[in-house]
Amino acid sequence: MTYLSRRSFLSGSACFASVVVSGCASDKAHIKPVPYSEDPAYISMYGAMPTERFPLPAINLKKVPERFYRQQVDYNTPEKVGTLVVDTQNFYLYLVQENKKAMRYGVGLGRAGFEWSGRARIARKTEWPKWTPPEEMIEREPELEKWSWRNGGMPPGLENPLGARALYIFQGNRDTLYRLHGTSEYWTIGTAVSSGCVRLMNQDIIDLFGRVPVGSPIVVLS
Repeated sequence: MTYLSRRSFLSGSACFASVVVSGCASDKAHIKPVPYSEDPAYISMYGAMPTERFPLPAINLKKVPERFYRQQVDYNTPEKVGTLVVDTQNFYLYLVQENKKAMRYGVGLGRAGFEWSGRARIARKTEWPKWTPPEEMIEREPELEKWSWRNGGMPPGLENPLGARALYIFQGNRDTLYRLHGTSEYWTIGTAVSSGCVRLMNQDIIDLFGRVPVGSPIVVLS
């Protein structure tokens, strides 16, 4: 019969423990982080909204870059709390909050020749708005005449370009004709393809709509 000395036992135990610990460390090193598109919190945030007037389907987050998902971020700005800031260079909209924080949303913007910048205010808000294309747009795209003000505009719905909500941007008492609005074409967030308005995913514009009162200032950076 072979007997182990106390020293041999302790030495062997230490080696065994070392193997176990190193094995655990190795396992952890190979654990992959869950992609944002599979994160339950984001799946819930951008899930279907069946109780809306026009039920909204869930967003396929794999078609939207992660950096454009709604999130609270650090944001140091001289603008006062409650101000909306559109960062046109990075396709972000910030809602300034207290303690140098902001709620950040990904947006789509106007294509070349249709950009707008400056200071203004949110003059009114509408749930499931009607869309009336401006005369200038109808001149460029005559097929839109059927939705002109003369024909009553385009009724609200999932196919309406303004989406689930619209916030109307005025300078003084003048309508700039630019809007913050929703879009069903969420894969266009982060691109410049519109006629100048600022587009958000429908789930995001609904969230923003509930946070922003009429009269809120907005700054669109050039």
